[in-house]
Amino acid sequence: MIEVTLLTQADCRYCEIAVAVLARVAQDHPMAVRHVGLDTADGRALAARHGVVFAPGVLVDGEMFGYGRLSERRLRRHLAGRDARPSVARGIGEDIHR
Repeated sequence: MIEVTLLTQADCRYCEIAVAVLARVAQDHPMAVRHVGLDTADGRALAARHGVVFAPGVLVDGEMFGYGRLSERRLRRHLAGRDARPSVARGIGEDIHR
C-alpha cells in the first residue's frame, strides 16, 4: 500500500484540489493518505525536512513528491513507474525475470 502524507493549511484551494486528485488516484492505486496541518509541530518539521515551501506538500512513501498544485498526470506516472519496479520483498536469489 502506498503511504501518502498531505501537508495542508486552512483555506487552501490547492489543498482541496490535492484531496480530490488523491481520491481519484486512490481508485486505481491502493493508498493510505495522512493529512497533516502545516500549523502543527509535526507539519512544520516535515515541511522543513523535505523543503516544502508552501501548501500542499505531498510525500509519497516518506519521500518528497512535490508542493503546490498537485498534477494528477505526474502522480499517476510516478506510481505506474513505482508499480513496474521489481519488488524488494522477494527472496534472495529468487529469479525476478520470469
